[in-house]
Amino acid sequence: MTVLHRVETDLAEADTATAAPRHSPLEHRGAEFERATALGPRGVRLREEPFLTQLNLRVPPDDAVSEAVAEALDLTPPAANKVSGDEGRALLWLGPDEWLLVAEEERARGALRAVRSAQQDASGSSVDVSANRTTLRLAGPAAREVLEKVCSLDLHPRAFSVGDCAQTLLGRTVAVLWQVGPDPEYRVLVRCSFAEYLADLLLDAMAEFLEG
Repeated sequence: MTVLHRVETDLAEADTATAAPRHSPLEHRGAEFERATALGPRGVRLREEPFLTQLNLRVPPDDAVSEAVAEALDLTPPAANKVSGDEGRALLWLGPDEWLLVAEEERARGALRAVRSAQQDASGSSVDVSANRTTLRLAGPAAREVLEKVCSLDLHPRAFSVGDCAQTLLGRTVAVLWQVGPDPEYRVLVRCSFAEYLADLLLDAMAEFLEG
């Protein structure tokens, strides 16, 4: 069995006391997102949810290592295109041997240590990719309709509902789509270099829901 080298970037565990101020890719667009908010029974709202810790995990499928990693996080191994956990800390299934840990900062440091301890001297890898993506949060009664304009996935509740996730194309960029609430409400994880593009795409799709 090939043993993959573990990349220990420890972005989330860096000494923040001396770190430079952080800037999210879309922090300058908050007011624009507010103006685009539509209210009422066909309402929808968009905001950035920056600085979530994200850890890419490569774990052998149906292996003791994957069980150990999930147990160390006090989570269950996610099934295909499913999410295990809650918004504060969750495992998203990205592929047969690939998970994405997404965690709020206050719940992230212990998670990183737990994963690396569980993977000690075993096959697999854990890579901190927190700086790779930012997160957009789309919510409201019309949120599904907005996404359906830019995504070819079947997002009807019978096919995609709370606790489901998928890597998919939104317009011309790949993103991770995760339904977090029944409103419906979604987290959309997108590469920072495509964040502006996706924000523009979603704002354009939201325009029809604004009250005149």
